[in-house]
Amino acid sequence: MTKLKWGMVGGGEGSQIGPAHRLGAGLDGAFEFAAGALDHRAEAGRAYGQRLGLAPDRAYGDWREMLDAEKTRDDRIDLVTVATPNATHYEITRAFLEAGFHVLCEKPMTMTTEEGEEIVKIAQSAGRICAVNYGYTGYALVRHMRAMVARGDLGAIRLVKAEFAHGHHADAADADNPRVRWRYDPAQAGVSAQFADCGIHALHMASFVTGQEVTRLSADTVSCIPSRTLEDDAMVNFRMDGGAVGRLWTSSVAIGRQHGLTLQVFGEKGGLRWAQEHPNQLYWMPLGERLQVIERGEADLSPAADRASRVTIGHAEGMPLAFANIYSDLAEAIHAAKAGRAIDPAADLYPRAEDGLRSMAAVFAVAESGKADGKWVDARPQMFR
Repeated sequence: MTKLKWGMVGGGEGSQIGPAHRLGAGLDGAFEFAAGALDHRAEAGRAYGQRLGLAPDRAYGDWREMLDAEKTRDDRIDLVTVATPNATHYEITRAFLEAGFHVLCEKPMTMTTEEGEEIVKIAQSAGRICAVNYGYTGYALVRHMRAMVARGDLGAIRLVKAEFAHGHHADAADADNPRVRWRYDPAQAGVSAQFADCGIHALHMASFVTGQEVTRLSADTVSCIPSRTLEDDAMVNFRMDGGAVGRLWTSSVAIGRQHGLTLQVFGEKGGLRWAQEHPNQLYWMPLGERLQVIERGEADLSPAADRASRVTIGHAEGMPLAFANIYSDLAEAIHAAKAGRAIDPAADLYPRAEDGLRSMAAVFAVAESGKADGKWVDARPQMFR
């Protein structure tokens, strides 16, 4: 199969997320890293791109230069990843979609729900993929959880409990650290800090696994470090359109927690538990039976889990492999679109612009509810009500 050409905006030298994207995109040989505008400092971006192997004329100084050049090339990129600061996602994503490129945008997709609705409409009218990097849904056993729920192993889903809590911003002495401070500054982060940064990963995973969408929520938000304007801890209760009840805790001051993304799903006939720090095991408790441990890579898993397993059973699975599964999904989707055929159902799992929009609506709902002492509010985007 012909390699697709891939480009990246952001994710430059020293970036936290850039290497994971480059590893993920390159793992299966489906994408060739062909173009990039990797740094807001033009010369630094050009130099770093060339060190990574980009041709000098495709190591760009900024994203506008990259867009102008790529859209006129016969060998233009097929997919661009947007991994820039949050406030720039909308402008860059919109511009590339309108120019006919497929886009994978880091979350949050936009800073407002209005922008999110525009992106959804533009992607639809342009006939282009706009994916959002909720990359943790690429883990094999997360996909197996989804398959178990969908085939009825758990019966009707009653309760979902999601967490994304860490303690890496718990030191009040870090208040002036620029790598931490911006996250709690409304001028740079918007209306929410911890929920918009981490909580939406947990909320999206709850919807991804259960196949249900959040309709309304009630939030208790707090700044445990008083100097912060935005929240560093939130507890969110929510209701889903399939009848499930949801509980979500997210925190950046939970000392002793490292990454802390976990999901538990409880149905009429059993319960599941998965933790991102131990991604090779899924705990399954059928009603009235003994606890079972499902191992990634073992026999008789779902097609989606089999497709997403990259290393043999017993070996460690990590975040770049989960990202690689998102890129593998996108490669299959792009090839299917080019060939005019249906996408492999086991690959049709990448998060869409609609997911990014729902997340942004939830961010604003949490902020509204938190300010109103936990008042229940509608968490749906206006276009989905």
